[in-house]
Amino acid sequence: MQEISVLFVVLVVLYTVVAVADQISIQCGIYTPLFAATFVGFLLGDLQTGLIIGATLQLMTLGVATYGGATVPDYLSGAIMGTTYAIISGEGAEYGIALAIPIGLLLTQMDILGRMCNSFFQHYADRCAEGGDYRGVERANLLGFLPWALSRVIPVMVGLIFGEAVVNSINAFIPSWFMTGLKTAGAILPAMGMAILMRYLPLKKYYAYFIIGFVMLAYAGSMFSVMAAALLGLALAAIHYSRTRDRAAAAAVSENGMVRIDDEEVEING
Repeated sequence: MQEISVLFVVLVVLYTVVAVADQISIQCGIYTPLFAATFVGFLLGDLQTGLIIGATLQLMTLGVATYGGATVPDYLSGAIMGTTYAIISGEGAEYGIALAIPIGLLLTQMDILGRMCNSFFQHYADRCAEGGDYRGVERANLLGFLPWALSRVIPVMVGLIFGEAVVNSINAFIPSWFMTGLKTAGAILPAMGMAILMRYLPLKKYYAYFIIGFVMLAYAGSMFSVMAAALLGLALAAIHYSRTRDRAAAAAVSENGMVRIDDEEVEING
């Protein structure tokens, strides 16, 4: 079993702090499970496992957001610990995925606690605003970041420090048949994630493009990579857009009897 170094724990904790700051500010994507799992996989020397776990969890988060302050599963911490446990135990990506989801659900309570603690700083900011103390408002907002960060950093740090012991305890406690079930569930989850993604896509209208991509990857995987399929999809989308634009222009000409050439309108007689 691979051991976890102190440097690894420090780097992951720092990454978690940056990810939380990204999540509540600019949201450039560092906080997503795809980035988190890939980063952990890179540090542990198993980038492929990190990518598989991160991509699967990323599909599970589509359309999930804290609308109205609602609490959602902490897939950031789940991705970090699930990927770490999967790699150090050598059980594979399915094992990590199966662990990451319940971890994310369990840490929902930490998210609630972080929000509760943050409310104290926000009330302090309100009092500063009433007194015209703009520096106090800034200070309150900066201090309000602490409970958010700690709600993720503490469980991640504890999970990583005791990671090997946790994995050994899990492997010793869980019977083999249940472990097989976890791996099977983890293998099914990517299909569920794809189903969720397809639910939001207009497949009824563009099903032909979906069939083309499926055939390329399912029956010609040795010839086409995911990047090749994506580039072909981009080319087909450009062709579709060009034809749609031309049809719209033709419809406008037939309705108005005018056509625009080089920014000048020319009347069509007859």
